[in-house]
Amino acid sequence: MSVPAQELQRKPSGLFRLRLRTILLLINLVVLVLPLGSIFVLRIYESALIRQTESELIAQGAVIAAAYQTDYARLAGHHEPHAPGDVAALDYGNPLLWHPPQNAGNSPWRPRSAQLDLADDKVRPPVPDPAVADSAADPMAETLGHELTPVLRGAQLYTLAGIRVVDFNGIVVATTSEDLGASLITREEVSRALQGEPVSLLRWRGNETPTFLESVISRGAHVSVFVAQPIVHDGRVLGAVLLVRTPANIKQAILGKRTALLRGALFLLLVVLALSLFTSLTISRPVHALIEQARRAARGERGAVTPLRHAGTREIHELSETIAAMAATLESRAAYIRDFAAHVSHEFKTPLTSMQGAVELLREHDADMSGSERERFLGMVAADASRLERLVRRLLELARADVLQPRREQAAIADIVNAVATRQRELGLEVTVDNQAPGARLAIAPEIIDSILGTLCDNARQHAGAGARVTIRCITDSATRQLLIDFSDNGPGISAANAAKIFEPFFTTARERGGTGLGLSITRSLLAAHGGGIVLLPTQQGAMFRLNLPLVLEPTV
Repeated sequence: MSVPAQELQRKPSGLFRLRLRTILLLINLVVLVLPLGSIFVLRIYESALIRQTESELIAQGAVIAAAYQTDYARLAGHHEPHAPGDVAALDYGNPLLWHPPQNAGNSPWRPRSAQLDLADDKVRPPVPDPAVADSAADPMAETLGHELTPVLRGAQLYTLAGIRVVDFNGIVVATTSEDLGASLITREEVSRALQGEPVSLLRWRGNETPTFLESVISRGAHVSVFVAQPIVHDGRVLGAVLLVRTPANIKQAILGKRTALLRGALFLLLVVLALSLFTSLTISRPVHALIEQARRAARGERGAVTPLRHAGTREIHELSETIAAMAATLESRAAYIRDFAAHVSHEFKTPLTSMQGAVELLREHDADMSGSERERFLGMVAADASRLERLVRRLLELARADVLQPRREQAAIADIVNAVATRQRELGLEVTVDNQAPGARLAIAPEIIDSILGTLCDNARQHAGAGARVTIRCITDSATRQLLIDFSDNGPGISAANAAKIFEPFFTTARERGGTGLGLSITRSLLAAHGGGIVLLPTQQGAMFRLNLPLVLEPTV
């Protein structure tokens, strides 16, 4: 039981499928969201800003530490070793407990590179308040700090860094703040630096840690970079320089460029809308036009599928042309089947009607008929049955020819032409072979080319009558690598009106002589299956057909 095309169209497939325009819209939205997602990528840039700040603080700390060392060497060299409060130079400061890795070749250079990474390094809690010192600072350190304080505060005007110098006990002796004399020994960076280790770390700013959303957008806006530079002289730690600064962050950059960013976002939105419109015009609209054509064709409308005028893209243009060609082929096949069925019905109806009438007459008037009349009616039944048998046989041959798959066989054309000519001469047909094309071989089974030439000879005998003569001439066309077979007869020829129909199934002018009108149709199908063809050529007398088939190329050594 067949299902109407409309029901098939409405029947749900059971699968959820997005529309093409929805997919394109999603793609454009993803493109729009990508810049927002790039905030995570900018975290890398934020880490670079932190390392830049760390490098600046390291450089400042190294300069201040070198100045402190120089002033200490100057004061220690002119100081009386046994004056009150003095200590021996070898016992001054803390022992150096941390030793840097050795450089290649014992080089004196000790470069210190920035190492902080916002993604990997732990962020310490906010800096604790300074503690009250249990004792006073070292006198010499106080003297050195007093000399450095104006330098530190003058540098802060340009570097914006908070700077403190502590003695070997962790007591502030020079500062850009108001914590002079306070103890910083409890801070991690200070205690490690007083052992001789350079320290860089991150701390949260203020007393509150940022929310999750703030951390996702920009952690750098809520951290400060701390750098502690030990002051080392003759293997002793004299003190440490502590520097702190808040690095630049992405949030500040975004706020500073918010007008430009808003303009860029608006421009990006317009670009996305333009892309959506462009894809709709070049993809969605042509596809919908193809769908509408397919629906019209499914409803039975002929000529509904045609190449689109505005296909949009090359692929849709090629798809439109391919679908139009396919639809034309299907319509041609449907018309062929429809006409073929009508011809078959007509061809079978005539002999069946004749047989049915003869049988009815025999059944009703058999007793009143003479022997000759009875024999005449039986002969009519036998002739019509024979015609039906020929029709069935030729229809089967036509069906096989239409679906024939070429076999890997070869035929020597000269042998086949000679065999056909000999057989037809025995049947009374005069056959002249003008050229046999010796050595030429065709990629076709011998019995097929024999059947084709035999059909042409039978047609010539039917139409030319007594004294029929045919000429077979083989021509090798090396340019096209084909064999041309010209088959001509001396019959009455084919009129211009009939010339356009002779290859159509069931068309014949010799129906009264037993012609079925299928011979040339079968011949054309057999030749087409092997890459060949047949055409009717104009001639002054009789009829001339030209067959063409591809030659078998000899392998080259």
